Amino acid sequence: MFYFFLTFNQIRKCLLWIVQRDSNRDPNVCSTHICENMRTAVEATNQALLLAVGLSVGLLLLLGLMLYYLWRRKKKKKGRSQYEELLSTAASLPACSAPVILVSQDSWNRPSEIPFTLPPRFTSQNHADSKNEEEKEEEMKMEAQRPQAHRGSLSVRMWYPVGTVLVGLYSSPPLNEVVAPPPGMATRLCFSVEYRHSSEQFMVSLLRLANLPPRFHGNVTLVEIRLLPDDRRPRQAKARCTGPDPEFNDCFVFQVSGMCVAQSTLSVCVLSVGQDGKRHAMGRVLFPLEGELAGAGRVLWRDLDTEDDTQCSEMGDVQISLSYSPSLQRLSVVVLRARGLQLLTDAGVCVQVSLQIHTQVVKMKRSCVANRENDPCFDHRMTFRLRSQHLDEACLRFELQQPNHVRSEPPLLLGVLVLGPFMYAKGPQLQHWMDMVNTPQEPVQLWHKLRRAT
Repeated sequence: MFYFFLTFNQIRKCLLWIVQRDSNRDPNVCSTHICENMRTAVEATNQALLLAVGLSVGLLLLLGLMLYYLWRRKKKKKGRSQYEELLSTAASLPACSAPVILVSQDSWNRPSEIPFTLPPRFTSQNHADSKNEEEKEEEMKMEAQRPQAHRGSLSVRMWYPVGTVLVGLYSSPPLNEVVAPPPGMATRLCFSVEYRHSSEQFMVSLLRLANLPPRFHGNVTLVEIRLLPDDRRPRQAKARCTGPDPEFNDCFVFQVSGMCVAQSTLSVCVLSVGQDGKRHAMGRVLFPLEGELAGAGRVLWRDLDTEDDTQCSEMGDVQISLSYSPSLQRLSVVVLRARGLQLLTDAGVCVQVSLQIHTQVVKMKRSCVANRENDPCFDHRMTFRLRSQHLDEACLRFELQQPNHVRSEPPLLLGVLVLGPFMYAKGPQLQHWMDMVNTPQEPVQLWHKLRRAT
């Protein structure tokens, strides 16, 4: 600022001298010179002003940085002095002389009391002073070899045990001892169900499986749970171990109203995943919830329904394989075989498959006529073009027929089966359709019961 005022006074004196010098000249020339000199003086003044402002700002910044540095240095010195005082006041503990002693030996007989351990006893200062110098040197060497323990921001030279953790307090008995399976060699599923009316939640606790077939002992066991007929996406659980009795210990929650829960059916499908990644269906459990929610939380055992021990229905059964390719928008249907059919004539059996969207028949195909047996084998493959957005609107209708001797008469109907979403089917029929949708490009085959035409 002093430089600025000095420069300004010099410019003012220079202007006065120029005006006095030019006053003896021609007036017109003098005014012109005065204007030019004034312009030059103003420009010099602006430059001097900018220079002064810049220097002032720089000096202020430098002064601020110096003050901040001094403040940080003072704060660091203060913290270091407090830390040294804290270290100097830390109490020194004597060496440990006795091992950890268990106080409660019969803790398992009295579960109400929590077993605990006492900290070790320490030697007195007089006894420690009576040690000779050689023992002290050995102890110092042993302490130097031990890792240092950290308590907060303080480092302690020695370890001082204050007790032990009793593992028995946190270990639980094996699940096979708590929920032992009933006698028998059938493959069984252990689970429990509970419904909470306050929150309208249906809870399923999946515990374990028992007596798996030997060929599945080395595979990974998966379980898919659905609440039929409305649950469209399966909940999946993976076993924690392999072998004949895999355990799950998983819990699933379904949000369902109290009016609908009594009309629902719990579906549990057990799958075995081999080393090649392919899934094999071991069986399923269908558990109707009507009248089963009174005993909440009780452990239930149910046998798995496999294809081998499933009894034929009154009208007979048919085995169907479904697969869907989203990229090709193609639905593949394979009619494998049937069993337990009630034949009316000796004309053979065929299967008519119809693809419907709502109530409109989009495509209809028919298999070849099989031999005249109650358990015919078809192995007939059909394909239908179906877009992905129509999977929730379409269904497949299977009709097992026998040709009529009179061609003008319609064929004789042996049974009907409908596979589709929840709008058309429920139970295993709905689950078969949802398995096909959830596992694209993988064939899913199941046995289904035939029903009378309505």
